[in-house]
Amino acid sequence: MKAHASSAKAGGHGAGPHSPAHHAPGHPRPASHKWMVLSNTTLGMLAAAINSSILLISLPAVFRGIGLKALDPANIDYLLWAIIGYLIVTAVLVVAFGRLGDQFGRARMYNLGFAVFTAASIALALMPGNGNGAALYLILVRVVQGLGGALIMANSTAILTDAFPPHQRGLALGVNMIAAVGGQFVGLIIGGLLADTSWRLVFWINVPIGLVGTAWGFLKLRDHGARVSHRIDWAGNLSFAVGLVLVLTAITEGIQPYGGHVMAWTSPKVLGFFVVGVLALAAFFAIERRVAKPMFDFRLFRLRPFAYGNLASLASSVARGGLQFILIIWLQGIWLPLHGYSFEETPLWSAIFMLPLTVGLLAAAPFAGYWSDRVGARPFAVGGMLLGAASFGALMALPADFPYWLFALLIFLNGLGSGLFIAPNSTQIMNSVPPVERGQASGMRATTLNAGMVLSIGVFFSLMLVGLAASLPQSMEAALVAQHVAPDVARGVAQAPPVASLFAAFLGYNPMTELVPAAALHALPAASAAEITGTHFFPHLMAVPFMHGLKLAFSFSMALNLVACLASWLGGGKFVHDGEAAHGQGHGHGHGNGHAPAAGYGPRRTA
Repeated sequence: MKAHASSAKAGGHGAGPHSPAHHAPGHPRPASHKWMVLSNTTLGMLAAAINSSILLISLPAVFRGIGLKALDPANIDYLLWAIIGYLIVTAVLVVAFGRLGDQFGRARMYNLGFAVFTAASIALALMPGNGNGAALYLILVRVVQGLGGALIMANSTAILTDAFPPHQRGLALGVNMIAAVGGQFVGLIIGGLLADTSWRLVFWINVPIGLVGTAWGFLKLRDHGARVSHRIDWAGNLSFAVGLVLVLTAITEGIQPYGGHVMAWTSPKVLGFFVVGVLALAAFFAIERRVAKPMFDFRLFRLRPFAYGNLASLASSVARGGLQFILIIWLQGIWLPLHGYSFEETPLWSAIFMLPLTVGLLAAAPFAGYWSDRVGARPFAVGGMLLGAASFGALMALPADFPYWLFALLIFLNGLGSGLFIAPNSTQIMNSVPPVERGQASGMRATTLNAGMVLSIGVFFSLMLVGLAASLPQSMEAALVAQHVAPDVARGVAQAPPVASLFAAFLGYNPMTELVPAAALHALPAASAAEITGTHFFPHLMAVPFMHGLKLAFSFSMALNLVACLASWLGGGKFVHDGEAAHGQGHGHGHGNGHAPAAGYGPRRTA
């Protein structure tokens, strides 16, 4: 059944080729143009993705370089915002920047983003001062860098969709998504390698990539597709930004201890952020349904492949983001120390031991993208999420001290499942919308990826903390007393918020040297002090409560993968929007799933 779009109605969104809101495409492009676009946008996505994760491993070295103790309670906010600030900014701004790309030119906005990203990278590498001032500088410049990353991420997918015909989009988006998701794991390894040499190299690494990408983009990338012309929706932009920032900030603050509580979910500040954030998002929804030219046109959600594709993308992103954090803690806090690695060297080795996950993703994404162009997204997206859910179930059955070959196989299968899903899902979303709306569609897809990562941090850390709080304090107190630590000291150490143990393991510190006062360690017999600060004491304490939290978290991940699986099935098979024909890209019809666009929406079909 073909998907017939109606004639141009509804506030200009159905503008035909001769509408004032439509700018005619430029001269025909050479056949090599699309490959140049793919290589440049892949470089941009790789730089943005590496930057989103590189500090996870290297932040202790950065904090040492600026003279701050990362795990000092007064510095936890700096620590969190140095990691999360970039992700929040990109999550909040990609939809607005995608709409700006629709209006002012996607290549122009993309090139601007590369330039801003590169300038911020240089500013970070030249970071002045030390102490609190340097930490604030780091956070603020990372926010500016996030502006550039948001411009890149919001427009790169739309540029690719413009450049490639429908029968090649899955392959192109598969390659691009390898950079977007695989770059997050590459960033872990690069961060570990560079931080051992100099913390400033962590920021310099982005500079040559940014300079090459910026110059290349300004010289070669041009806007050839359609644009829409309208005023900026200031009310919609402001309400969306305020709402999403407050909700994501509440999630970030919620995992910190509050008073005598393990987490701060009941604190007035966190509850206030949530309430005001949700109200602002509700206002955004009301504004967008009434304003003549909205920041985001909710009528796109009438397109079934778009609506279910974004739901699947969000669910998969939350599940995948949580996996990354839990595997890091599992390896760094338990498995690697038990196998003779010092806590200080665990960040780099955890990234290396997680390589099978990246290999699985890299192996599957281009394959799935290529074949989804021919048979549609459904079999690959559904199959990938089923494989991911099965791998989460199998990971829950592993012991804390697992045989590595089995662990490697399971995370490889998990990466394979993600790789099978990502490119077909992205192609489904981008093919389902009119060409003039690809910027905002790309922005919404990027929002699900970035907001999903921040949501996963809050959800999965919370689930882990619930598991740890159930038994870790009692077992830690008993173990310390058994090693001749004074009972009052042991009780004080055991009552420290579990998040301190998680962050210590996550950042490559020996948790016991951070938690037990130095004076108390010096007062112990040498054998007891060596036992407490050795590589087996904390992992043995951590194993049982950690595995309890892991089962909670991975059960949630498995459920999210099944949600993504169902949404991918409901999204349908192969689909290309009628508007393709109106803009000279051929394949001007939807097919394969029987779901037509919403009445009154989409360019007038001319083919």
